[in-house]
Amino acid sequence: MTAAVELIGAHKSYGAVQALRGVDLAIQPGEVVAMLGPNGAGKTTSINLMLGLRKPTSGQARLFGIDPGDRRARSRCGVMLQESGVPSSLTVREVIDLFRSYYPHPAPTAKAIEMAGLQEQARTQTGKLSGGQRQRLYYALAVCGDPELLFLDEPTVGMDVESRRGFLASIKDFAAAGKTIVLTTHYLEEADELAQRVVVIDRGLVVADASPREIKSRVAGKRVSFTTDQPLPPDALAGLPHSGLEIEGLRVRLLSNEPEAVLVALFRRGVGLQDLEVVGADLEEAFVTLTSRSAVAEEVGS
Repeated sequence: MTAAVELIGAHKSYGAVQALRGVDLAIQPGEVVAMLGPNGAGKTTSINLMLGLRKPTSGQARLFGIDPGDRRARSRCGVMLQESGVPSSLTVREVIDLFRSYYPHPAPTAKAIEMAGLQEQARTQTGKLSGGQRQRLYYALAVCGDPELLFLDEPTVGMDVESRRGFLASIKDFAAAGKTIVLTTHYLEEADELAQRVVVIDRGLVVADASPREIKSRVAGKRVSFTTDQPLPPDALAGLPHSGLEIEGLRVRLLSNEPEAVLVALFRRGVGLQDLEVVGADLEEAFVTLTSRSAVAEEVGS
């Protein structure tokens, strides 16, 4: 099966800065993939290579097995980038009609408007939209061509909670129709909710590529949080298996692959605990752990 999108030994340099250092990545038709990484890690550069907006310094990028700049490939893609622009004097409906004309088999205008939740703004000039409404318009423009492959770069920035919830539901519906989605986001709960696969990029390299469940399993055991009746003594956790300790006032949070042993020891040391929670590590903690390891490996290797 031909990959929907592919990077093969992709390097990209901007002067002395190496944004990508040999990335191999293949996304198959129908997959929903979240690309995560710190600022400057290489996520946006990867997307730009996949879309043909930039050329790799070395290596290759492919869309549907051909060059990303080929019109045959681009006509099968929808794109929602962080920075976009549309004529401010046109209405929402007029702009969507304009963008639909660029595709061979577009979706109905009404469907694109509905998917973006813009029914009430259909006759509004785009220059009068709020920031969150403008983000939803960009989503409508990305899906109005009924693309097989959809790129979403930080799509929910600026949206309120209600708009964001409806937007994520629309993305799930789009994925359920068998579409391929490549998503970048700083909201890691979105990646956990939407993606079948998470690719973590750090310092221009892929440091993890697995399902959200597998990514989270790489973090030490469980997340433990509790409130103490007095400030935690400096030596309360001495010799106990834990990491990622955070203390905010009387609230304590840590990671441990032996939470039972930690709690038993704390009780024996006379630490009073309330509001105790023990849960699996979340994707954010896994992300921080993976990128921290990447930084340490970089320093050791240098």
